[in-house]
Amino acid sequence: MFANYTFENPGFFWLLLLLLPAIAWYFWKRKRQSAELKISSLKGFKVKSSLLAKLKPVLFILRLLALAFLIVAMARPRTVDVTTQSSNVRGIDIVMAIDLSASMLARDFKPNRLEAVKEVAIEFVENRPNDRIGLVLFAGESFTKTPITSDKGIVSRALKDIEYNNVLQGGTAIGSGLATSVNRLKDSDAKSKVIILLTDGVNNAGFIDPKIASELAVEFDIKTYTIGVGSNGNALSPVGMLPNGRFQYGMQKVEIDEALLQQIAADTGGKYFRATNNEKLEEIYEEIDSLEKSEIEEFRYYNYDEKFRPFALLALGLLMLDIILRYTLFRSFI
Repeated sequence: MFANYTFENPGFFWLLLLLLPAIAWYFWKRKRQSAELKISSLKGFKVKSSLLAKLKPVLFILRLLALAFLIVAMARPRTVDVTTQSSNVRGIDIVMAIDLSASMLARDFKPNRLEAVKEVAIEFVENRPNDRIGLVLFAGESFTKTPITSDKGIVSRALKDIEYNNVLQGGTAIGSGLATSVNRLKDSDAKSKVIILLTDGVNNAGFIDPKIASELAVEFDIKTYTIGVGSNGNALSPVGMLPNGRFQYGMQKVEIDEALLQQIAADTGGKYFRATNNEKLEEIYEEIDSLEKSEIEEFRYYNYDEKFRPFALLALGLLMLDIILRYTLFRSFI
């Protein structure tokens, strides 16, 4: 009955304990509540049991119930309907810079590095409903795949559509990828700006020094998380092209400029991570997700529906019924 009820003054329920001594008093005094006449013998009297006499305890029960309902009314029962409204107090603008060089097709991840990154990045995007996200791709040069946007569907589709092609100049231009990402964020008015730069190689292309790009990120107060992708040792990687246009694979040493990535992260207030397999890559994105949280201000609106009136009216009704029965039907027994 009270499953959806709350009570504003639950302390009044302690008064229900008064019912116990009232019940004890009634049973102790019940034989003395009727007038007595002592006579030597009942011979000559016709004894007949009265139904009203047996129903007389109903009066006490009515008063007891009236008191109980009155106590419940005093406890002020009510139901509450809660509605919430959230506002984004501190939004985060994020640019994901992803290496698209041929080495990202290495098969030390399943099915390869690029597909593993795409899968984890899409999940990361879908878990950031309150932030704006953009996408930058780089190899020997860099370009913006998706400007920062709050439409997560656009970013997710852009990630799914990423495929290696030889349109981009060969090589790994970490400086260019970072600089393009900074350019996407420098005019943002978000209180927090973040770059997640992912690469599997060393900086060997482009016209922008990674240190210069890092200094630009610091100037525009952009935090950079760097991720080095690749197993330890050797990996089955593209080493040439076959006549049919497909890659020829061979074992290649995994070379990642971890010192550079660590320096970029340290200079910009970010953190460096090394992903050596699919599971580790997923853990890294989960950690970044936990480190960069949007501040959400939630407003709750409470709509109370007071329910004490029915209990008070029921108590009043029981008391009136008690009075009516006492001075009509049970009058001769009082």
